[in-house]
Amino acid sequence: MIDVSGHPRRLRLTLLSSLSAVLALWPAVPPPPPGDALLDVRARDFISIHTRNTPLTYYEGRQGPTGFEYELMRRFADYLGVSLTLNADHYVPNVLDAVRTQGDMGAAALPLTPLEPGIVFTRPIMSMQPIVVYRRDLNPPETLDDLSDWQIGVLKGSGVSRLMHELQNTQPSLSWKEAQDLEVAALLRRVENGSLDAAVVFEHQFRLNRLFFPQVEDGFAVGEPISMAWAFPGGSGIGLIESANAFFDALRANGELDILIARYFGHDDYLEYVGARVFIEHVEGRLPRFDTLFREAAREEHFDWKLLAAVGYQESHWDPEATSPTGVRGLMMLTNATADEVGVANRLDPAESIRGGARYLRSIESRLPASIVGKDRLYMALAAYNVGLGHLYDARDIATMRGGDPNRWADVREALPLLQESEWNSKTRHGYARGGEPVIYVRNIRRYLEILDYVDRSQQQFHQLNARLPTPDDGEIFQIVPPKP
Repeated sequence: MIDVSGHPRRLRLTLLSSLSAVLALWPAVPPPPPGDALLDVRARDFISIHTRNTPLTYYEGRQGPTGFEYELMRRFADYLGVSLTLNADHYVPNVLDAVRTQGDMGAAALPLTPLEPGIVFTRPIMSMQPIVVYRRDLNPPETLDDLSDWQIGVLKGSGVSRLMHELQNTQPSLSWKEAQDLEVAALLRRVENGSLDAAVVFEHQFRLNRLFFPQVEDGFAVGEPISMAWAFPGGSGIGLIESANAFFDALRANGELDILIARYFGHDDYLEYVGARVFIEHVEGRLPRFDTLFREAAREEHFDWKLLAAVGYQESHWDPEATSPTGVRGLMMLTNATADEVGVANRLDPAESIRGGARYLRSIESRLPASIVGKDRLYMALAAYNVGLGHLYDARDIATMRGGDPNRWADVREALPLLQESEWNSKTRHGYARGGEPVIYVRNIRRYLEILDYVDRSQQQFHQLNARLPTPDDGEIFQIVPPKP
């Protein structure tokens, strides 16, 4: 059950336990002493957590709420035997202020800072390595000396700002800009469009976002890794924090924590399309097995068969047994819910999967407003196949806010990546989405379709779709930290 309580990003999530087999292996939650916050949590039957709407923490994905720390928060609520309430309407510095005054705890990629007033942290959850990232047209920096004349951005409260102040003690010429009302995607966008030369972010954050900012490159590690931890209000007793530490001890012991870290951060999450030569090799080696199935599904749903083939390649590389870490399966990578909606009983059957994918794409296209026509309608249907109709509608709203036409793919394409930035997704109904992904998804499918047309016509036609985002006025966003005298 999802109860939206007056704010699109302040959610009451009542979750049934899906981890009974794992929970049976966990030690029982120790009884809290009198007056401990754990007693209040049990009495009201839910735990209230302050977090952030980001890919590292919590966001609404294709299959519902997701994110690395959301997975941990959900499991922790199950461990306590209570439901979960999230307040995701925060930036990093606001989380600790909120934990001090309201709510039970904070989980928002928080750096472990033992001397933080009024806050008690858990033991470390994972390490976060700060790195310098920079714009590709600059000379690659190798040391802090190379950054002395650069415009550098960091996020205040993330742990990176504190590191930069420490580095400035031995590197007094170091200067930077810091902002507390931005997220990593906003920093990377400013590096790419030239309003910043570089940024210092955590390595895993860059890996999660790098695809969407191709002009930003990673440079070198800065300082020692910083520990991520959960935060609890001081003076509220030790029951909750001891339970959290016992919870993480159990996750480490049974390997679940390492599995989650590997799932979210163990690879670059790079979705760049395969080169034309390799794709053509798959056209010759794999496509003939499914050619007839794509043609039959295309006739039934009135699509170009090559379009369905391009979608299938983008989804699974024409692998009928493909399975994602989140359980999406089959050649057209259908969720269980989507498979049920379009009448697919076996997602691993290529014929069923292709028919189901074609029906689902047609269903999405039929639900778009009549004002969207032609190629714009097709591209928006493809984008919604990837990111969901709700997030597509949010991007159309943002396009309107920016003075664009919500019925034109070109304008919606520029708006979709803004769903990654809090300054925009805070104004939408569905909140954060990895909005750069459907842009690349549509771009890749168009390229695959054009290569298939080339194979048919012996002519190659590629479209280059590299929209750049406008540079906002940063005058009131950043606080400048000058060099030391």
